[in-house]
Amino acid sequence: MLKGKTALITGANRGIGFSILKKFAIEGSNIIAHSRKQNDIFADECNKISEKYNIHISHVHFDLLDTVEIKKEILSIIKTKKPIDILVNSAGIIHGGLFHMSTIKSIREVFDVNFFGLLEVTQLVSKYMLRNKKGSIINISSVAGIDLSAGNCGYGTSKAAIIAFSKTLADELSIHGIRVNVIAPSLTDTDMSKTIEAKKERDMLSNNEGFKRMARPEEISELVAFLGSDNSSFINGEIIRVDGGNKF
Repeated sequence: MLKGKTALITGANRGIGFSILKKFAIEGSNIIAHSRKQNDIFADECNKISEKYNIHISHVHFDLLDTVEIKKEILSIIKTKKPIDILVNSAGIIHGGLFHMSTIKSIREVFDVNFFGLLEVTQLVSKYMLRNKKGSIINISSVAGIDLSAGNCGYGTSKAAIIAFSKTLADELSIHGIRVNVIAPSLTDTDMSKTIEAKKERDMLSNNEGFKRMARPEEISELVAFLGSDNSSFINGEIIRVDGGNKF
């Protein structure tokens, strides 16, 4: 489904991002794996995956809070003249707390990582995609950005901003053959779901009707792979929930 394509995946070293990396490898995509810092354990895992599926995995490291670092690393990829067919913006941080109990500094940091960092990566990569008049951009948002509720003044609103941005960008880039879509998962079974901030949502899920469980990372990565492939060539500007029918 993705054989011969090259994908840049942010936050590829853990959680949903790592699940996406593994799925893309299975589907034959070469991968540029982003992580905030160099990690030997992650590098070893990538080497094993690369050998197993006969694909190439390269690495880039930058902090989404560091504009200079982002630009330097993305431009280093572009200078190789290797195409970036797919961009998956998966990296992000969680934040919980009522507005009057949250510092503006902490909310600003959430936006800087979840939204503005994503914007910078996307602007650089999409300009590169314009040269080939094709590409697929998949942004990982959250149902928290759709069903906004108390305690989501930071995380939820940053994810809502991703949705609004993606709808705008999808309209701008469609005439150039580039598609932009959003996946909005509910609480997903990753390390992030084990934080104190996610405890309320976990408790609610256990009492809810429906599946009464969190999403699995592979349930997200399957959809990401589809949206990155030519099988989804007429899907653009969509916000797709993966939540089992539950809000949380």
